[in-house]
Amino acid sequence: MSADIEASARMILQRLIAFDTVSDRSNLALVDYIEGYLRGLGAPSWRAPNAAGDKAALLATIGPMVPGGVVLSGHTDVVPVAGQNWSGDPFVLREIDGRLYGRGACDMKGFGAAALAMAPVFQAAGLKRPIHILLSYDEETGCRGSLDCIARFGRETPRPDLAIVGEPTMMAVADAHKGVATFRTRVAGFEAHSAKPALGANAVAIGCDIVSEIGRLARAFETSQKLDSRFDPPYSTLHVGTIHGGTACNILARECAFHWEFRGLPGVPTALAAGLVQTYVDEVALPRLTRFVRGPSIETIMEVDVPALTAEDNQQAAKLALRLTGSDRSIALPFATEAGQFQRAGVRAVVCGPGSIDQAHKPDEFLAASQLTACLAFMRALADELSR
Repeated sequence: MSADIEASARMILQRLIAFDTVSDRSNLALVDYIEGYLRGLGAPSWRAPNAAGDKAALLATIGPMVPGGVVLSGHTDVVPVAGQNWSGDPFVLREIDGRLYGRGACDMKGFGAAALAMAPVFQAAGLKRPIHILLSYDEETGCRGSLDCIARFGRETPRPDLAIVGEPTMMAVADAHKGVATFRTRVAGFEAHSAKPALGANAVAIGCDIVSEIGRLARAFETSQKLDSRFDPPYSTLHVGTIHGGTACNILARECAFHWEFRGLPGVPTALAAGLVQTYVDEVALPRLTRFVRGPSIETIMEVDVPALTAEDNQQAAKLALRLTGSDRSIALPFATEAGQFQRAGVRAVVCGPGSIDQAHKPDEFLAASQLTACLAFMRALADELSR
């Protein structure tokens, strides 16, 4: 890989990290920068804004407008830095001892920088099938930002044969990952003096009953016959992340709300876990809540449902990616990505990107410079493949 391309990738990474694109903020300034960069290359791009108009995904196509290409998919949003003990400004790229430090360096602006730096190489390669670059938003909060662009394939944009999602895998090829679904459950009780529990309905008590049942179900999944040794852990997981409720120790709680998630192995549907929890709510929790007064209720809303990536449907994509990396073995991931959404839309997908997930979401996040080099070499090999 030429020194000029590596220097370009570092310069672009520096610019990308400088944009504070924490998921609760706009990414439009970053999108403007990328659009300007692509415009300067004469590469067409298309913007897909969210409903509020304060964020957008960007899809660029390089090469002929024909079916059968590859989409390089990444996200522009990053997780917060608030409360983390960074040794320097998280939004200023620093290189120390072969490591490139900054929020999003590995998760996953490094992959985006590599794809953008390679755009001139893609243009000069004489591609016979196109390379699409998709940079989305809100991946960290539910993988919603890529959906409009995925829906565009096969309609306004030629349908690619496969997608390569550049989440950090140390450039290993992942042909499978778990899905993730998140839920909010709200228990509405009825306030009364705690000395007279028969006059009310304690939302906190019933909320804790449901949380305890979710914990029991989580343990049941650990010993389920549906295990897959490729994953760590090899079972589907349930987890309660937050719980809030009540006003005072001597008042039966009017409300309790908690946030929980399910991460299912491929082949273990979200509906299974959601149904088990709902059965407990209907048969046990709600009767307990309403045994003295009418009106209390329990409501669960599913916020996000990102599908798992299934290896059985990804052999073509995995075979190509393994050849490009020079590896002979694929891996499976415990976290979810938009690769499952590509697969659901009929586009085979793998996950393969620079950096380690162990560095993501933590202070002093970094991308090893050698990983950026490896990613650029992988994309060069992809361009050669699609030029034949």
